Amino acid sequence: MTIFPFYIAKRYLVSKKSHNVINIISWISLAGVAFGTMALIVILSVFNGLDGVIKSLFSVVDPDFKIAAVYGKTFSTDSVDLQKIKRLEFVDAISLCVEENVLLKYGDKQLLATIKGVDSNYCYVSGIDKSMDEGEFVLKKKNQQFAVVGRGIAYNLSIGLNFLTPVLVYVPRKIDDFSLTNPDEAFAKKMIFPVGIFMLKQEYDSKYIITPIEFTRDLLDYPVHKISYLEIKIKPKTDFDDAKVQLQKICGLKYLIKNRFEQHELLYRIMKSEKWAIFFILTFILIIASFNIIASIAMLLIDKRKDITTLNNLGANEITLKRIFIIEGWLISLIGAVAGLIFGLIICWIQIKFSVVRFPSSGSFVVEAYPVAMQLTDFAEVFITVAVIGFLAAWLPVQLILKNNLDVK
Repeated sequence: MTIFPFYIAKRYLVSKKSHNVINIISWISLAGVAFGTMALIVILSVFNGLDGVIKSLFSVVDPDFKIAAVYGKTFSTDSVDLQKIKRLEFVDAISLCVEENVLLKYGDKQLLATIKGVDSNYCYVSGIDKSMDEGEFVLKKKNQQFAVVGRGIAYNLSIGLNFLTPVLVYVPRKIDDFSLTNPDEAFAKKMIFPVGIFMLKQEYDSKYIITPIEFTRDLLDYPVHKISYLEIKIKPKTDFDDAKVQLQKICGLKYLIKNRFEQHELLYRIMKSEKWAIFFILTFILIIASFNIIASIAMLLIDKRKDITTLNNLGANEITLKRIFIIEGWLISLIGAVAGLIFGLIICWIQIKFSVVRFPSSGSFVVEAYPVAMQLTDFAEVFITVAVIGFLAAWLPVQLILKNNLDVK
């Protein structure tokens, strides 16, 4: 019995109605569903693209895993079995880091910043050497130590890579009292020449100066085994959750282990919430557009009153008649959904291939054009959502009108 309702519904869909307005409303319904579906696919794909860009930025700035002490700013490397961590099959590289807030002075300009002392493995863990805007990422050459600063710090201090003027780094000494006549005694001071300027994102560029870990330890008067945290890079296709469990077993509960996403948990939650908010807003618009389907099916039921009586006399029961009109309304939604998915796919492909829609100020963003990333799950979710809305939009008028207003036995 399911083939017969589908056949009649298909005939009603393509055949000319006695009132032309029914055809117009049907086409408007189909176009509305198609446009709503297309908008959902395009906007969700743009959100995926932006999400990918942000994650790629953080993949350079932030390590796959960061291990820090639960209490206190520093801990000793002797308290963690580094060799056991290095022997884990998913661990690719480990970097020791020391971090502290400092005052920078370059010429007659001063700026509060954060110094980050790193070892020779830092490039393997972060990949920051691929984000250099000027100069090169070299922290040590023979016996000489150098610094690499963010673009924001370089701009605020007017730093030039001329090897004529060093950056002076000040940090408060850990002393109980100091002389008011000579306040300089309260600060430890070291000088270092900048050899490179990196550019990642404003928050990072305006905050960090990166130096050799030996320079930072000497400035802070830290012993050789003292660090602020460990940064770990893991091999591709490693399960983050499983890796975290193994690292936690080695380090114990005294250490806080965060993966790249947990280091910016609030940001990722906001991004995901925004995507779902947009999805529900556009779905609501799609529901409003589906009211046209309700109107179309309602008018079709009235237009086909004689056909309904004839079919009923030929043996079609109430369930069969309901299926005919529900299937027709559903076909409008499904055809509109498929058309919208195809148009959305084409628009996203054009943007990916030709970067048609660009950001208004070229060069001020990490990417020049709006990033787009299509995901199969988005297509499936959108299609299922439209199919459910279309079914309900067709079911509602059939239940009300066919049952109450038509004389069907």
